[in-house]
Amino acid sequence: MLSNIIDRIKLPFRKEKELYLALYNILGFFPRNITFYKIALMHKSLGHRATEEEMKVLAKSVVKSAKRKDRGKSGAKKGKKLGRPLNNERLEFLGDAILDAVVGAVAYRYFPGKSEGFLTNARSKMVQREALGKLAQQMGLSKLVMASGRNVSHNSYIGGNAFEALVGAVYLDRGYDACRQFWEKRVMGKYMNVDRVAYTEVNFKSKILEWSQKNRINISFRLEDQSQDENGSPKFVYTVVLENIDGCSAEGFSKKESQQHACEMTLKKLRSDGKFIDRVFAAKTARTQMEEMPVSVAPDVESPSDDLVIIKDINGVNNDEVTSEAERAVDDLTLEDVDVRMKQKSREDIIAAAEAEAYSAHNL
Repeated sequence: MLSNIIDRIKLPFRKEKELYLALYNILGFFPRNITFYKIALMHKSLGHRATEEEMKVLAKSVVKSAKRKDRGKSGAKKGKKLGRPLNNERLEFLGDAILDAVVGAVAYRYFPGKSEGFLTNARSKMVQREALGKLAQQMGLSKLVMASGRNVSHNSYIGGNAFEALVGAVYLDRGYDACRQFWEKRVMGKYMNVDRVAYTEVNFKSKILEWSQKNRINISFRLEDQSQDENGSPKFVYTVVLENIDGCSAEGFSKKESQQHACEMTLKKLRSDGKFIDRVFAAKTARTQMEEMPVSVAPDVESPSDDLVIIKDINGVNNDEVTSEAERAVDDLTLEDVDVRMKQKSREDIIAAAEAEAYSAHNL
């Protein structure tokens, strides 16, 4: 409390008092080192390169190295460009980790007795990029983001990143407790209904997949477009397809975000548009009828088959008739006939006949 009073007294004398006041309205306290917060608001599209003052705050060793390289050169001024690109991506990485810890601890205390799975799901909903983007817009943070020649207040991708970078700046400036108080008093107290967020299903893709499986509806996701915006951020457009019938399409800064939006819109359409859901189930009925339709009718056992071909030899003799006569001859032959024929010849006669046959075959 006392530090805030002192900072407010100093405010009229600060060089960037408008930024200090804007950050106070967001955070609930005045920054101590404004450089961290300025970097947190720098999008990579700005193409900013670090000044000597910024490098002193972030990495003293880099400044010393730069001074050694510039030794002997005249005309060096404070604020001279050192050439190193500088944006909020490193602070975003740090803020993401701190935010997970802060929100995890808050969820642990706020939902006593809840399982690990519930707490994990609740935390992920509160820190997801879309939710942080909405917070950045509602709190006025998006208006402070410095980017290349365009207003990013509508862009949840950039706003969410800036929110995480802001948390990283608070951590470096004032420590973990300040990050926790910012989330509990400023975010939860004014902008987020924790109970509603924790108990509301937001995984719309999982929801529509579960619905399609229960109703045996074929579902797929068609990529309509993949491009980049003016800042070089990727953009995707996906369409939900149910039984080859197009649902809704949506744009997002990642495949997951695009599909989530498309699934959410398609679920709303399924609940509100009776004609659409009728078309989906009619297409499913047509598909299942085709899959269950028999390939061919079973042949009639009493009528001759039409696909048999009667082949005759060059003399016009029906081969089927010759085969039938041979089969009848074999059928008429019995074991008694074999025994009678074998008994009519002696063993010597049989051997002699076999030798004579073999000799005549060899001479041939």
